[in-house]
Amino acid sequence: MEQPVSKPAETAADAVLTLDDVRAASGRISGNIVRTPTMRSQTLSEITGADIWLKFENHQFTASYKERGALNALMQLSEERKSRGVIAASAGNHAQGLSYHGTRLGIPVTIVMPRTTPLVKVMQTESVGGKVVLEGESFDDAYAHARKLEAEHGYTFVHPFDDPHVAAGQGTVALEMLEDVPDLDTLVVPIGGGGLSSGMGTAARALKPEMKIYGVEAQLYPSMYNALKGMNLPIGGDTLAEGIAVFSPGAFTSRTLKGLLDDILLVSEPKIEGALALLLQIEKTLVEGAGACGLAALMDNRDLFKGRKVGIVLSGGNIDTRLLANVLLRDLARSGRLARLRIGLQDRAGALFKVAKVFHEQNVNIIEVFHQRIFTHLPAKGLVTEIECEARDSAQLDALIAALHREGYEVRRVETD
Repeated sequence: MEQPVSKPAETAADAVLTLDDVRAASGRISGNIVRTPTMRSQTLSEITGADIWLKFENHQFTASYKERGALNALMQLSEERKSRGVIAASAGNHAQGLSYHGTRLGIPVTIVMPRTTPLVKVMQTESVGGKVVLEGESFDDAYAHARKLEAEHGYTFVHPFDDPHVAAGQGTVALEMLEDVPDLDTLVVPIGGGGLSSGMGTAARALKPEMKIYGVEAQLYPSMYNALKGMNLPIGGDTLAEGIAVFSPGAFTSRTLKGLLDDILLVSEPKIEGALALLLQIEKTLVEGAGACGLAALMDNRDLFKGRKVGIVLSGGNIDTRLLANVLLRDLARSGRLARLRIGLQDRAGALFKVAKVFHEQNVNIIEVFHQRIFTHLPAKGLVTEIECEARDSAQLDALIAALHREGYEVRRVETD
């Protein structure tokens, strides 16, 4: 996750981002990144009452828009700086984007990551040419070490978001969306440190002053929300949207976004999980938690977007497969298709057969059965059975529970939240 930094990159201190900067970045990186499609979702439009257009940035080679900003920054280095190489502190998509394009351009790339970084992220970065240095237990430790190496070796530090060149590159996403769908009237953009929203907001507002622009943050990490609204909501926790889990946004990006956004929307973890699952089921496209936040915000604020032509950025597609499996199974549980029922039984022959017969009569599939005889409030001759089952929908599951009650069983659903 792109964690906070102690201070922004010095080059960003007084920078002002303009439409011309974004257009120049577009010309610079054209042909070197994927010109991702912007496509209408008929089903999501019907579900939400808005006219929804999706920008598939998860189709980039490294599955993230981060390539755009990294490449734009790299292409503006002098030959001397290119030869010395660049450095960044990142355990996320910025590391892969910078490593991939740096290697492609013959620029040495060093990425400093905390020692706690999952091995898969280290391997992904190394596989696209980056040299990974593991240092410290936190991102702040890694950031401090990257700055130390920058000074020692003459590297150029490329910030993951608080850099005008990086933000200008990210802004090319909005240029492409408006080229493809000129009559978009609303953009919904995830916010972590603010690079994507600064670049896209600057371009969109200049081209269409009447455009509605909404930022989205995970409810657990409302850093830009706090900064722009003068709030002090708590920040921290385990979020599925780790790509935008930032404790403090950039100074340059905060200043750029002030007065640029119509509002910042916060989305809960269940909403993010639901949006990720919905995109996979309906659009057959895989996104990470941060990449699903735009749709999560729209689903959670349907009245705000009803009747509008909305562009949503699917900002990244890197997600751990085990985590993905958990998200999808939890979504099935919330929808009533999967359930775990806790049922009290008598500890005697045929008890399980009798309860299983009710499942059979209701045509509900039993997946797993767990017996508990010791840790229960029931008498010594009783037991608790937990049965994981698969139903057609929540109505069929409700019918099963009602049938079990009619047979005299004490039944309780084990909730996912």
